[in-house]
Amino acid sequence: MSAPDNVSTERSAKGSWFNRFLATVEWLGNLLPHPITLFACFSLFIIILSGILGFFGVSVEDPRPQGAAGRSADGIISVVSLVSAEGLQRIVTGLVTNFTGFAPLGTVLVALLGVAVAEHSGLLSAAMRALVLKAPAKLVTLTVVFAGVVSNTASELGYVVLVPMAAMIFHSLGRHPLAGLAAAFAGVSGGYSANLFLGTIDPLLSGITTEAAHMIDPGYTVGPEANYFFMFISTFMIAILGAVITEKIVEPRLGKFKPEDAAQDIPQQDMQSLSAAEKAGLRNAGIALLLVVAVLALTIMPPLGGVLLHPQTGELSGSPFLKGIVAFIFITFAIPGFVYGKTVGVMKNDKDVINAMSKGMSTLGMYIVLVFFASQFVAFFNWTNLGTVLAVKGAALLTALGLDGPEVFALFILMCALVNLSLGSSSAQWAITAPIFVPMLMLIGFAPEVIQAAYRIGDSVTNLITPMMSYFGLILAVASRYQKNLGIGTLVATMLPYSMFFLLGWTVLFYVWVFLFGLPVGPGAPTYYQPAG
Repeated sequence: MSAPDNVSTERSAKGSWFNRFLATVEWLGNLLPHPITLFACFSLFIIILSGILGFFGVSVEDPRPQGAAGRSADGIISVVSLVSAEGLQRIVTGLVTNFTGFAPLGTVLVALLGVAVAEHSGLLSAAMRALVLKAPAKLVTLTVVFAGVVSNTASELGYVVLVPMAAMIFHSLGRHPLAGLAAAFAGVSGGYSANLFLGTIDPLLSGITTEAAHMIDPGYTVGPEANYFFMFISTFMIAILGAVITEKIVEPRLGKFKPEDAAQDIPQQDMQSLSAAEKAGLRNAGIALLLVVAVLALTIMPPLGGVLLHPQTGELSGSPFLKGIVAFIFITFAIPGFVYGKTVGVMKNDKDVINAMSKGMSTLGMYIVLVFFASQFVAFFNWTNLGTVLAVKGAALLTALGLDGPEVFALFILMCALVNLSLGSSSAQWAITAPIFVPMLMLIGFAPEVIQAAYRIGDSVTNLITPMMSYFGLILAVASRYQKNLGIGTLVATMLPYSMFFLLGWTVLFYVWVFLFGLPVGPGAPTYYQPAG
């Protein structure tokens, strides 16, 4: 990998101002420590800062009405110092509960148990191959981008399976392999938050958003389904836009593929179709999925008395069905996954299912360590009232500048996109920014669900052009097979049109969906926040 990096550096140094800008971003990003180290440093910084501001008695007037949950009797929010005997006691006694009580932890673990069964049985891989290989030639590009977006349900699958496969498919069709790679990468990474299904990212982000919203409203809950409507429609927008960019901008720029440019001999690819066993497995898994969905649907239908509807209102909004959506994610992946595995002979009994779940859990080692330090940072931020004080002052500044309307989201999305260039982890970035911006935007009247939807746009669109994205090195390695000495600058330049047009198109869709049509971003999700009391 060293050769491509060197080439990239040379090109960037000699290239245009934009290449020099990208080189600077890369250099700055490489200076940042590991996200886990970053959270540890942030936690220490919060402790020290709380001591300084607490010493000077920094405070703000609580904007919440009298009697609201969490509002003090005097109506003043003061910074609480952790540099004290009481602060040290709270840190020591809360270290474990901060971790175990962190909202996203349990939900992600439960959801992944089901996804792991579907992934390790081969169901997700086979379904993706069937989707792409059966597509008409004219729709191959659209199908590849669409499959990339859908693959985000199990994020590793898209990067590890679909991106290399898309390059081979394009090569087999006489098209440039890097165009196929770019199309798949655009769907998997650029459309990271969009999907037709709820995945592990939904409970992860909603848990962090809930924690942040509690600074203003301790009783507020954001469910995993909070952005489902908007992300569902976004899937088709990203797929269409990605296909157009590939065929009209990226592929013409790449030109005709020359085998002599490849780093190794690339034989003409002959993509194998699904075997008879795999086709039978997909059919049986589809039947199982339909049965599961039918049973789940009955729980909110009259025949069973709507047992999972809201007990007081009888509505879906705020119901046990939506609150328990993570359990249903687990079921809808685990059962079809086992049926597929049983059909193709990969899973024969309960031991195989357990082994698949165990393998899925083993991939979360880094995530669990990250959550430990992230949970401490969030807890310290809450205890000290720093987030609330900053949110109140920030909201006052936005109001003073006249930025208290929908236009504020354009700046917010752009800021998230820029931050994502140096902090590639979606959960890490949101864990840092949510405690600041969720309360701030709540105070000027916007609901946490809408704020989270806007964040997901900014977090997704620049994944394509940042070397800080965890799979960027893998994509670079695959791309270098088809073009020797391919560097980071070349890959970034190839993906930049996707990033730019995704940012513009997705932001426009957000404004049209939320503010022009007044549609909710998810089931029962409000657009505006109304303080209780």
